[in-house]
Amino acid sequence: MTLPSTPAGQVQWLRGGPCRDPHALLGAHPLRPGRKTGVVVRAWCPDAAAVSVRVKKTEVPLVPVADGLFEGTLPKAKLPLAYRLQVTDAAGRTREAEDPYRFLPTLGELDLHLFNEGRHLRLWEKLGAHPRTVDGVAGTAFAVWAPTAQRVAVIGTFNGWDEARHPMRLLGASGVFELFVPGVAAGALYKFAILSAAGETIVKTDPYALAMEQAPGHASIVVGEPSHAWRDAAWLARRAEADPLASPMLIYEVHLPSWRRGEDGRVLSYREVAPLLAAHVRELGFTHVELMAVLEHPYGGSWGYQVGGYYAPTSRHGSPDDFRALVDTLHEAGIGVLLDWVPAHFPRDAWALRRFDGTACYEHHDPRLGDHPEWGTHIFNYARHEVRNFLVANALYWIEAFHVDGLRVDAVASMLYLDYGREPGQWLRNRLGGRENLDAVAFLRQLNQAVRSLHPGVVMVAEESTAWPGVTAPVEEGGLGFTLKWNMGWMHDTLEFFRVDPLFRRGVHDRLTFAMMYEYSERFCNPLSHDEVVHLKRSLLGKMPGDRWQRFANLRALLAYMVTRPGKALLFMGTELAPEGEWNHDEALPWGALQDPAHRGVHDCLAALGALYRAHPCLWRRDHDPSGYAWIAVDDKAQSVVAYARHDGAAHLVVVANLTPVPRHGYRLGVPGTGRYAVRLNTDAPAFGGSGYAVPPEWPVEPEPQHGYVQSVVATLPPLSVLVLEPVAPGGGG
Repeated sequence: MTLPSTPAGQVQWLRGGPCRDPHALLGAHPLRPGRKTGVVVRAWCPDAAAVSVRVKKTEVPLVPVADGLFEGTLPKAKLPLAYRLQVTDAAGRTREAEDPYRFLPTLGELDLHLFNEGRHLRLWEKLGAHPRTVDGVAGTAFAVWAPTAQRVAVIGTFNGWDEARHPMRLLGASGVFELFVPGVAAGALYKFAILSAAGETIVKTDPYALAMEQAPGHASIVVGEPSHAWRDAAWLARRAEADPLASPMLIYEVHLPSWRRGEDGRVLSYREVAPLLAAHVRELGFTHVELMAVLEHPYGGSWGYQVGGYYAPTSRHGSPDDFRALVDTLHEAGIGVLLDWVPAHFPRDAWALRRFDGTACYEHHDPRLGDHPEWGTHIFNYARHEVRNFLVANALYWIEAFHVDGLRVDAVASMLYLDYGREPGQWLRNRLGGRENLDAVAFLRQLNQAVRSLHPGVVMVAEESTAWPGVTAPVEEGGLGFTLKWNMGWMHDTLEFFRVDPLFRRGVHDRLTFAMMYEYSERFCNPLSHDEVVHLKRSLLGKMPGDRWQRFANLRALLAYMVTRPGKALLFMGTELAPEGEWNHDEALPWGALQDPAHRGVHDCLAALGALYRAHPCLWRRDHDPSGYAWIAVDDKAQSVVAYARHDGAAHLVVVANLTPVPRHGYRLGVPGTGRYAVRLNTDAPAFGGSGYAVPPEWPVEPEPQHGYVQSVVATLPPLSVLVLEPVAPGGGG
């Protein structure tokens, strides 16, 4: 872009024209090309009546060459030149200021090269807004990617939101505009004013902002260095050495704004909720919490899945340091933290990523690739290096800056298929003629490889509902490289079974057993998430058939079955309260329900299940190994009884479920061991709101073959119950 030749043209160029290199005009330059001495200084001060340059103790007046543009020469000065400006306004007030245009770029060529290749793994430290000291001067370095922009200016509280004041320079062919603005400190609000290739000025929030205003404002906020002093070094060290697949993982899914609220109905801060959540989760025996997306989002009704600020924890609950304090408190309590993460799509908010520089930067230009017809959102352009880098670095940012222990990647299925949610003619085939989104596949593999190599022990979970092969297979074996995949098939079949009146469950028995047919095709997490208790689907209790007692008994049995079968497990918050109604994101959970014995019984049953789960490695160490599970009774459709054993070497537990309201007397059950079996958990216990049907505390093993074993016990199975049995005398067996 050619520099205007006249002062009037230069002023017009600086004020709002297609200005990509203001530093070519402004700042300090050689007075004569090739000479070592002599400097000309040009200063851009639109509100000034007079400007002079101060170098050490020397002050040189600058001449106004056009409205707001001042120029002067220092014949004996040399470059580089450290100087300050003395600026006098129309009222005669004088202030001393640093010139933003005298500083070298704050991004290096290697940073730009890696970004343009999609390989900068700490990109959040370079793009965005970062307070720093340059040449002894404190200020903030701003940088933003806007590859087709004719001009980018940073605007904010520090310059009266005037887009003429601080035009930025384009760094080579990188598409990155940069400017160091002296005097701007943490807490300042800012945005970017962008002149598009079509000549339209648009104002955008910073994609890399570390904090943002709440709606209706959308300004980015300059954030300083973290001040939180982490206390979880031992936790992180153990995490790096642990195998999450062979570790317990019982996850409590949380929507922070509606988990608890203050007495006045206000949303609690991160610091307020931290000790309450940690204590509650520990009481119930959960090992992890999964936070529904806390990435900044303007519309609370989106639950965090319409992201407006990918690098900013929502300020609804406080600052980034406050969020760090929440994670740290949970780690101190022995609780891991997973975070919902949304790389599948982003909203059409005009102030955010959509058409960021006037063109499709982050999304595809072609709506057949870039628009999501089902959700009314945009789809990321995974083929573009800079977009992949934005997302991969974002995942690493949450892991490194906030010590989260894993990410649950939302809506993976929508990323994998070009025809997802589309009718014929609304999508384009890939270069091989198929419907697979090859660019998204490459991105997911890059993502999972980066996380695994840099942060062993961190969990990557895919919400993926199709038969795509190898979601959890290693990348080097052609898989996507996730740690776990949500087992949506298990969830659907299990809920369908439990919805059926027990009188007719014999006809749907296979819905309960079918998941074991494909259990080891992937590494699964079994979810009963927020998605199952909204949009007129009813609460879990509301799905259960029968009278009031049967509904609670069914729910307790469902939870025990879920926790004791193979796979990691996730439950949505409030399950322990057994609410009658659906979840409402605008209200706190109905904690008062615990005053009712039936609801309290579900809570106490779940706490007992959590304690049992944590105490017995056979319930989790071999979740993804066929040697960790064996059917005992799989085809007793007539009585709706299922039984199985969970193994960990010589240790094992036996689980038997009677899923009708009819007690079973004298039920002969094959078992792996000899000696005696003790009842370690009974969901029908009076303490849980059960019937209290008489069940012997221990059952002797008899040399009577049953269910493929050479020995068995004679069991008493209470109505609508799950029993967990543990051998209390050593012994092997068939």
